[in-house]
Amino acid sequence: MSAMPIDLTATTGDNLPHERVLVVKGVRSGLTISIAVHSTVLGQALGGCRVWTYDNWVEAFNDSLRLAEGMTMKNAAAGLNRGGGKTVIYVPRGTVLSAAERRDAMLDLGDAIESLDGAYMTAEDVGTSAEDMAVVATRTRHVCGLPSSEGGVGEPSDATAAGVYAGLLATLDEVFGSREVAGRRITVLGLGHVGSILAMRLAAEGAVLTVTDVNPVKRALAETLGATWVEPETAHLVEGDLFVPAGVGGVLTDEVIDELRVKAVVGPANNQLATRSGAERLRARGIVWAPDFVVNAGGVIFLSMMNEDEPSAEATRERVDAIGDIVSHVFRVARERGITTLEAAEDIALARLREPANA
Repeated sequence: MSAMPIDLTATTGDNLPHERVLVVKGVRSGLTISIAVHSTVLGQALGGCRVWTYDNWVEAFNDSLRLAEGMTMKNAAAGLNRGGGKTVIYVPRGTVLSAAERRDAMLDLGDAIESLDGAYMTAEDVGTSAEDMAVVATRTRHVCGLPSSEGGVGEPSDATAAGVYAGLLATLDEVFGSREVAGRRITVLGLGHVGSILAMRLAAEGAVLTVTDVNPVKRALAETLGATWVEPETAHLVEGDLFVPAGVGGVLTDEVIDELRVKAVVGPANNQLATRSGAERLRARGIVWAPDFVVNAGGVIFLSMMNEDEPSAEATRERVDAIGDIVSHVFRVARERGITTLEAAEDIALARLREPANA
């Protein structure tokens, strides 16, 4: 019996908008590695490497295409002279990589990146670390976010969380006319590196927290913070002020949007909308949504600026904090033009992509 045909246009449409796509099977690891370079109009593409489980390699490949396009928009909206790209290493469901297998995968990744002649630079992402990037660096110089012990700038989680916090304050200001966190009822879905940092900061500022994660071990953090724990599938049903997606993407499905009981959604998770129409659906319900690719740009800002020839920690912090200003601008444009916040944020990014000489 022949296999069902696979639709490779699910993410891209009929025409591939990406400049380059590389899919290789690692000679050492045997794993399928997908590298998508969406755009280099503003400069070398920059985007992390995700090691994740999928049903099949095509699903992973499509994810790399989608994430790479998101990086183009993120880097442009953040004012960086960087294009967008992404790597996804496909791990079959039920597979757990040993330390040796992971190292082999990173070596394979380094070789693949090197073959792109500088079009793309990678960094850590979901499922990878600064230590992984140090392995990649043995095969190519087009990698950043190495451990500080090896001359790198380390992982960008703190910067990502700082940028999300700035965006969160701007969202509170938009909805409530105040940036006061104390007393606000906030639900954080996902307690990974960034979600945990954000939850701890919100707790310290006096927020009334509800938290959850697919990993039940994270319940200990909830207890430490004095936060209420709920199961992941019911987090969006919690009544409150803000819903903060901080895990995997696609959480804002039509069903979830219709069931939300909050005033606004703002968080670090990439590609939060399950479908593009979700932005209008949120708007119709009167729920303010801060576009993810604007809010979560702190990490890529940190990696890009701290890897410049003359890096400035102060300038980098200022750019990360300015994410709040960009979010406020997005809200203002959306309100004045009667469009979704997604459209407003995309307009900011596309304006830079149309006029790279003025970037």
